[in-house]
Amino acid sequence: MGHDVGFAKQCFPTRARLIDELAARDESFRDLCHDFATADELRLSWETALAPDRYERHAELVELVDSLRSEIEVALDDAAVVPFRRPPRP
Repeated sequence: MGHDVGFAKQCFPTRARLIDELAARDESFRDLCHDFATADELRLSWETALAPDRYERHAELVELVDSLRSEIEVALDDAAVVPFRRPPRP
């Protein structure tokens, strides 16, 4: 699959199939997964940075990664809901 969902699948391994399915049909979800992976890469780079504001930037990115993780979790929960359908009336 050509979508940038590897990090999301790594964070939610039991939901990897649902991540692939949702990414295949939802551009917004793909963008969310891409942002999640990018934010984590930036978080890692600030973890070892030598800049004077490294702790502040790292903390901001930790918060962003956590927020994006929550958004992905909500999207997965919403996608996993099976709507009830009433049986046809005779």
